[in-house]
Amino acid sequence: MDTATPRSPQVVVGVALTDGAGRVLAARRVEGGWEFPGGKVEPGECEPAAAVRECAEELGVRIMVDRRLPGSQPCGDRYLLRIWTGRIVAGTPQPREHAELRWLTGAELASLDWLPADRPFLTLLAERL
Repeated sequence: MDTATPRSPQVVVGVALTDGAGRVLAARRVEGGWEFPGGKVEPGECEPAAAVRECAEELGVRIMVDRRLPGSQPCGDRYLLRIWTGRIVAGTPQPREHAELRWLTGAELASLDWLPADRPFLTLLAERL
C-alpha cells in the first residue's frame, strides 16, 4: 500500500519586466514558446528573492520586484506558476538561457506563441501596461 502523501507543486516565478514606456519583456525558449523570464523558487527562498536571482542568472540584470499578479497556473503536475511584475534597475537584458528577447506593448502580447501557463496572465498584464 502506498502511504506517500501527495507533494505540493513547486512554485515557479515568472517576471513581467516593464520598461516604463508601456512595454514588457518576453523571452523565447530555445526549444520554442514564449514566456516571462524566471524559474523555480528554491527551498527557504521567498518568491521575490527567486525572481531577482533568476533574472540575474537568465538575463544578467538586477531588478526590483513590484507585486504579484493575481492567480496561479499549473505547469504540468509538478509546478505552479506565479507572475510578478518588476523593472530593471541595472544592466541590459541578454538572452543567456533563451533564444530571443523582445520588448512588447500590451497590444503585441497576444501576437506570440506563449507557453500555456503564461497565457492566462496576458490580458491582465496588457491592461496594466
